Amino acid sequence: MTTVMGICRSFRDRAFARFFHCFPCLSDPARRSSWGLKVTLVMLHLIFVGILFIFDGDLIEKTKKEPRYTALYLLLLFATLVQYFITSSSSPGYVVDVMRAVNETNVIYQKSSMASKQPASSQNGSLNVVIEGSQSGRNFQGSNPSSWTKLVMDMYPPGTSIRSCTCSYCNVEQPPRAKHCHDCDKCVLQFDHHCVWLGSCVGQDNHCKFWWYICEETALCLWTGILYIMYLKANISRAWWKDAIMILLLIALSISIIFLLLLLLFHSYLVLTNQTTYELVRRRRIPYLRRIPERVYPFSKGICRNLYNFCCARSSIYSLEPLPSSQELEEKARPYTCLDILTCRCC
Repeated sequence: MTTVMGICRSFRDRAFARFFHCFPCLSDPARRSSWGLKVTLVMLHLIFVGILFIFDGDLIEKTKKEPRYTALYLLLLFATLVQYFITSSSSPGYVVDVMRAVNETNVIYQKSSMASKQPASSQNGSLNVVIEGSQSGRNFQGSNPSSWTKLVMDMYPPGTSIRSCTCSYCNVEQPPRAKHCHDCDKCVLQFDHHCVWLGSCVGQDNHCKFWWYICEETALCLWTGILYIMYLKANISRAWWKDAIMILLLIALSISIIFLLLLLLFHSYLVLTNQTTYELVRRRRIPYLRRIPERVYPFSKGICRNLYNFCCARSSIYSLEPLPSSQELEEKARPYTCLDILTCRCC
């Protein structure tokens, strides 16, 4: 018996070794878990939609008469799944990538005799870094960049210790709004949260993609829920086991809709005020946000500009935001007046 078990174990190990050799991306347990979640999410979509088309004969007849209705629904399903994979495979914006680009650009400027004419990007020219704010408002295009350490320190108030803004895990200097993710084991720019379903972080570079995914997923769940209710109204007494399955799926769908709507509203609020989930939830634990009043949004530039930066900013440009000065914080904390509303101060 022991010999048979040893042979089976050896055969299993060789089979797994060959499988991981053919698919090296699945050799990592974290990646296997991530891909397992992706497959589960796709299967859930197919189950909810497939059962609807299998049970609902009226929907099939309606599809034959009005194919555009069903085509739009299936197009939304396809777009939602595509947006999910785009979001899950996109980088959230890692600090180490920006630091490498800045240091490479600094080397180029130092070695080149025509430093003022060199583009401010990494060697492949695919990444630009912009420093916003009135104090250090610099764009790397056309000006000599300094080292990453100096750039980061310039974004903090004078007298800030470099040790206080250095990640103890990555050993890199973190600009404001960056945080180390223990799941990804990297520091992320404008860290929002680590999404289990995506298998990656949500940060500066993919927050917009994440918002659009939530929006599409919410619309898809609402449309599917309406189709489920229409089926139950027309076929509530025909076959009890079909009704039981549809009711259970509708309950699960209703819970998902409530969660997605709340999540969509929450992230819309974050976008309008230029905040992240981490900054909102852990505000009292972030050293440079402790002294700022609760209802003051230090990084907000007005609703219109916040929306523009969120929706229209190119993914090849990373925006690093310095901490606002005391004068800027006083201006943001000033109560709104009728004149401020007429002059669109909030925008």
